[in-house]
Amino acid sequence: MSAPISTAMDSLSAAIRSNIIPNQEYLLQGSVLDSAVEVLLHRLRGLCDNVDTGPETFNDHEMCFSIRGSEQPLLLRVRRALDYQDMPWQLRYIGQPELGDKSRPTIVRSSLDIATSNTVVDFLTELGCRLDFEYIARGYMFRKGRMKVTVSKIFKMGQQGKIPESMEAISQSYLVELSVLAPSGQDAIAEDMRIFAEQLKPLVQLEKIDYKRLVH
Repeated sequence: MSAPISTAMDSLSAAIRSNIIPNQEYLLQGSVLDSAVEVLLHRLRGLCDNVDTGPETFNDHEMCFSIRGSEQPLLLRVRRALDYQDMPWQLRYIGQPELGDKSRPTIVRSSLDIATSNTVVDFLTELGCRLDFEYIARGYMFRKGRMKVTVSKIFKMGQQGKIPESMEAISQSYLVELSVLAPSGQDAIAEDMRIFAEQLKPLVQLEKIDYKRLVH
């Protein structure tokens, strides 16, 4: 007898059952004023792994889509690197944050990242997704083991989604994010993140952000 033909969905389902896909994001967020960002970058250079080569830089265009379902909207993000036009675009699914009890050190939310072609925006539009907002993110990325730290300056897009020649920042501060992508059930990571975040005080206060509370 011939063996059954394995499909991509079969392989994905098997990987999920084996708990090897990094499908959860542990996240802390904060901000730092423009006047203090150099001090924070200096602190991160001393704490993180890429101390010799310095942080990676990025200059990305991010588009945030949603599609309405029966209950919560499905949130999708498309990001492309403006400095590397030949790189794949990135499609990201983000689930609703699980704040949990007050003792949990970080937000936990479902997250899946997929490399795509540059036609992904047309594909999402055909599916009925709506573009909610878009922006330019420029900044620095650091690594500490499995942890990723980004320090981003957020800029407004031009009219009709065009990238303006002169960037206008939305605030006088930088967004700071500490995150880890991991398979389900690895909550010990959150404690490592809390300890690392403590080392960045008082330069930046990294916290669990309750977006529902901000909206209401």
